[in-house]
Amino acid sequence: MKIESFVLPEHDWVPNNPRLPVLVYRGAVAAGDCEEAAKAFETVFEKNGWPPQWRDGVYDYHHYHSTAHEALGVAAGTATLTIGGPGGLDIHVAAGDALVLPTGTGHRSIEASDDFVVVGAYPRGQNWDIRRDAPDEEARQRMAALPIPEADPVAGKAGPLVELWT
Repeated sequence: MKIESFVLPEHDWVPNNPRLPVLVYRGAVAAGDCEEAAKAFETVFEKNGWPPQWRDGVYDYHHYHSTAHEALGVAAGTATLTIGGPGGLDIHVAAGDALVLPTGTGHRSIEASDDFVVVGAYPRGQNWDIRRDAPDEEARQRMAALPIPEADPVAGKAGPLVELWT
């Protein structure tokens, strides 16, 4: 597994998270059958304290979450995602890849294969919202106060999230 990380400054109306890096895990699980890959992501996310909550695609509009960090596991297909809001970084993801987006990180799908399926998970106790506007002061305070998870959703307590986010 290859791990990439990058920090995104606030951009346009999207706050991003200038303190915590986005993490991209290339080949986090074996690509192949969608159902098997989805179950593999769900199992590892759950084991590491990030209960999976849905299987779907990624919205095609810019948005972020102000109440939760997010893990995305690509179970099938490919996509190009914009990370960081309008004018952000375009990244290609494929079956087996995973991402961790710290609270405030803008994201959207700009193109996806017909078979693109993602497993979405959030740290235990964090409930996600969808924000499509600039954060007010209350949202900024909520994001700043959101606890750092105890474990990386992919690699557990020895993962890069624990090292890079604490």
